[in-house]
Amino acid sequence: MNPVKVFFAALSVVAIVIIGLLAGYHRTQIVQRGYRGLAMNELYRDSYIAKEDVINKFPKPLAPAKTDGPTAAETYENVHVLGDLTKSQFARIMLSVKQWVAPDVGCNYCHAAPIYAADDKYTKRVARKMMEMTRHINTDWKQHVGKTGVTCYTCHRGQPVPARLWYSSPTSTDGLLQHRAIMRPPTASAADTNLPADALTDYLLHDDSIRVNGTTALQSGNRNSVLHAKDTYSLMMVMSESLGVNCTFCHNTRAFYSWDLSTPQRATAWYGIRMVRDLNNNVMLPLKAELPESRLGPTGDVPKIYCATCHQGSNKPLYGAPMLVNYPELVRPTTASTAEPGSAAPAAAAPAAAPDTVAPAAATKGTVAPAAAATGTVAPAAAAPAALSPHSAPAPSASVAPAATAARIAARVSPTIAE
Repeated sequence: MNPVKVFFAALSVVAIVIIGLLAGYHRTQIVQRGYRGLAMNELYRDSYIAKEDVINKFPKPLAPAKTDGPTAAETYENVHVLGDLTKSQFARIMLSVKQWVAPDVGCNYCHAAPIYAADDKYTKRVARKMMEMTRHINTDWKQHVGKTGVTCYTCHRGQPVPARLWYSSPTSTDGLLQHRAIMRPPTASAADTNLPADALTDYLLHDDSIRVNGTTALQSGNRNSVLHAKDTYSLMMVMSESLGVNCTFCHNTRAFYSWDLSTPQRATAWYGIRMVRDLNNNVMLPLKAELPESRLGPTGDVPKIYCATCHQGSNKPLYGAPMLVNYPELVRPTTASTAEPGSAAPAAAAPAAAPDTVAPAAATKGTVAPAAAATGTVAPAAAAPAALSPHSAPAPSASVAPAATAARIAARVSPTIAE
């Protein structure tokens, strides 16, 4: 064989391999969140950032409305939720909702024009519950949404149905050589690993304990199994994908279980998990009577929310666009019977927190009872991780990537998650 031909053939193969590698190359940015040597870094791919920039653009807010004049309840019929707003404020919110949820269809998506007061369409009845939910989040879950708040656009992004929802998985039978509790097929919702594909049911619908990590070198009372650890890790993978962050966004790699070493974002996530449980149980599940069969999942269950429903790949939905600054009407008005936003539940409802270490076991299993959450009470402050105060390994002041880098890898979805 001609050695020259062999050389050029080999050279061609090498060139093809190099071109293939370069074609799949993604420029990566690294943001340090702690001391060097602790792997406290966040990784961001520029190619995904460009994609996230597109879906995280918030529509220009409408001009503020007049705050004086007759109320919506005095002006219109059958106003259940926003009746406290003035006529002008109510019209502004309705026009905004049309832009946020159904820009192509318009008002007729919910209303049976010209009789706008009629409740004939299920979409209007569901929208009313969604508006109640939005006010509930902005008023009672400030520990998670802060002063930023949410609007319909946070989840819908101009679509009648949010792009990120989940349903319960159909029951699968074991294969001849496979036991589902031990060997699971890879799923996108668990980052293409064989971790459980339906951990969301246990932790975002039910209140199973998430904490499985022991705090001592040797076994000392922690009876959680490896399978339980896989369930928890699956949830963590879903959260990581939903926010487009690494584990170090909330945890310190030195000791994942330690609250003292964790970042403040871990406390925000702690409240977020409980907020999602509250919304799924007290808002989404009761909607089954309203939704048509075409809107239900493969097992006949309602669509449910999870982290990606709002975040959609960014650690702050819409890069932290200030919703409540532009739409203060979406906070429930305070009355004598309504707790102040962000206030704690009665002391009797607050479990004792372990001093300066971790959230108590009772708190990790969900401290907000459905009935209490529905009446406007919030997760008790005492149940929050005690004193996230002085971290042993503080992150640098510029610990969060700038807005251009804040976009994240979009959350992947499994067959049980609607897209």
